[in-house]
Amino acid sequence: MSEEKKRFIQEFVPGKQLTLSHLIANPDPDMFVKLGIPMAGALGIMTCTPSETVIIAADLATKAANVSIGFLDRFTGSLVIVGTVSEVDMAMQEINRFLSEKLGYTPAKITLS
Repeated sequence: MSEEKKRFIQEFVPGKQLTLSHLIANPDPDMFVKLGIPMAGALGIMTCTPSETVIIAADLATKAANVSIGFLDRFTGSLVIVGTVSEVDMAMQEINRFLSEKLGYTPAKITLS
């Protein structure tokens, strides 16, 4: 008996939203080495759709708080910001607020670990 292979097609239909907003407080130093970014007290991880939104989010983050951009990918919508816990939190709150209030995006609850 031969098994018929099934093919699945996934379609991505982005809305205007932050799909992930997570703050990692006091990450293990090895995490920074693996990510290839400078060590700091916290990492903020965000995913935005449409993906180009990360450019706006990165600009907002660096203007709202003393954070650095650890990683930005305009093709996947991934953003990592680094700084102290309070600075990263402040930057992430401003990103959520601005995108929601000014651009009509669906914000993401900022989670913490």
